[in-house]
Amino acid sequence: MGKKNVVSIEDRIPTLKQERKKKANRRLIFYLSIFFFLISIIVYLQSPLSHVRTIEVSGNSFVENDEVIEQSGITKGTNIWTVSESNAKQTINENPVIQDVEVNRQLPWTIEIDVNEFGHVGYVQQNENYYPVLGNGKVLEELQQNTVSGKAPLLLGFSDEEYLTQMTQELKNLSESILELISEVHWQPSDGNQHKILLYMNDGYIVDGTIRNFADKMSIYPSIVSQLDPESKGIIHIGAGAYFEEFNTTAEEDPDGSESSDETEQ
Repeated sequence: MGKKNVVSIEDRIPTLKQERKKKANRRLIFYLSIFFFLISIIVYLQSPLSHVRTIEVSGNSFVENDEVIEQSGITKGTNIWTVSESNAKQTINENPVIQDVEVNRQLPWTIEIDVNEFGHVGYVQQNENYYPVLGNGKVLEELQQNTVSGKAPLLLGFSDEEYLTQMTQELKNLSESILELISEVHWQPSDGNQHKILLYMNDGYIVDGTIRNFADKMSIYPSIVSQLDPESKGIIHIGAGAYFEEFNTTAEEDPDGSESSDETEQ
């Protein structure tokens, strides 16, 4: 029989001591790493490195950056970890022009404020000036204009703020393509129908309708027009049912009952 290799305990002791030393060193390095990491966090929190240096505002058109920042209550030099994102969001949302907002920290020292404003759905006229109107009925009186753009209609006759708000809420639910087709919206209340409106369209038609469920009813407008003779002009009624009433070619009568020419109707 061959000799067996026998390792005595005396021969193994140096190896065991070396392994134990390595484990002890690794444990020491681990604890030292945690210690210095915690010290670094404390130093960071107590130093200007954790202070807000930049406040970035995006998504706003009508509200100025400085106004959004002021309403947030966040100031440069504030410790970024003491900033309450929920409180800043709540105070900014109090602005009637703003529909929603997101406030986020971007380390090491930036606060990002992403604003979502109510859409611009029309204009109102006061004297010789025009003012944008948002989808919540808010008239931006600080944004006085001499003219209106073709992307939103002129809202006329809305002397009651309640009905103006109802109208703008319907307009904001319209597709952009249909909204741009509307030139003017006239509020024409009567004793029997306080929600009656008359629309003058950029393609030459007139729409007789109501504020109630206007967005849903107006969604079929392109389909109705596509079935009409391009040469014929008249009134499209979108009430309980939708139908087309062509203008009288000899002596056209406007929706108020008075005689008018083609040019006046358009």
